[in-house]
Amino acid sequence: MIMAASSLTSVSAQTQWKRDIVVARDGTGDYRTLTEAMEAIRAFMDYKVTVHVRKGIYKEKLVIPSWLQNVEIVGEDAEQTIITYDDHARINNMGTFRTYTLKVEGNDITFRNLTIENNAEPLAQAVALHTEGDRLTFVRCRFLGNQDTVYTGAAGTCLYFKDCYIEGTTDFIFGPSTALFERCTLYSKRNSYITAASTPQDVEVGYVFVDCKLCAAPGVDKVYLGRPWRPYASTVFIRCEMGSHICPAGWDNWRNPANEKTARYGEYGNTGAGASMHGRVAWSVSLSQGQAERLSRPEYIYKMCKEWVPSDD
Repeated sequence: MIMAASSLTSVSAQTQWKRDIVVARDGTGDYRTLTEAMEAIRAFMDYKVTVHVRKGIYKEKLVIPSWLQNVEIVGEDAEQTIITYDDHARINNMGTFRTYTLKVEGNDITFRNLTIENNAEPLAQAVALHTEGDRLTFVRCRFLGNQDTVYTGAAGTCLYFKDCYIEGTTDFIFGPSTALFERCTLYSKRNSYITAASTPQDVEVGYVFVDCKLCAAPGVDKVYLGRPWRPYASTVFIRCEMGSHICPAGWDNWRNPANEKTARYGEYGNTGAGASMHGRVAWSVSLSQGQAERLSRPEYIYKMCKEWVPSDD
């Protein structure tokens, strides 16, 4: 049987695009780098592609482009599958927003069992993760850095972090996105600030931390939960365990008293030496039980994301 040229072309196109891709530094997979793997995924596909990343150190400045969606990137082991780079803001006047190790522009992308690291010397801002896409999920991932480790960079986008480890020094979780952090560990490496939200005024929910653990390096004893990078910053901590490194005031106004009139900072049911509401700044609030219950539900937080409920299995 002789097939028409058009049929041969169709078959070739269908077999070109793989739904399971293996990346391995030793050359035993389909590709040696994640950058190569991203180039091999079809743009705007309506099916799911899984990228399996074997153990290794991948020194790449990786971009997940805007034309990719429905992709899941799964590391073999979170502590041994490492994406790393070392740009910081003082290199060639790079500035904060070009320093990322991983930048995610695509929508509906999931990451599991990976370490994302910016291992630049602590000389300036150095972003490990920079998100621009919507409906992004991170499960059992580690984010390592110093100042500005995780930048949630696009207003109106929704992110979900579960069972993740995030470390840093100053403002190491910052930006305008809506993000739920569930059962995450936040590790402060210096006396400074954990969050710097810039939630827009018309967005109801900014950062929500639920059942997280806040801990610190030895000798660190004065850490603030957050400060408003822009007016109307929204950040709440619910049922989190807070170490003694959390200072009694809890929150800072970024040397601008006007921020006290707009910042939306709240706490509910937290435990540990740093959780006492006595001594907290007067412009933060104790959430009601009803508020805390609503904000603990992903379906409530993500209602602005077309009823998106992230999958964490």
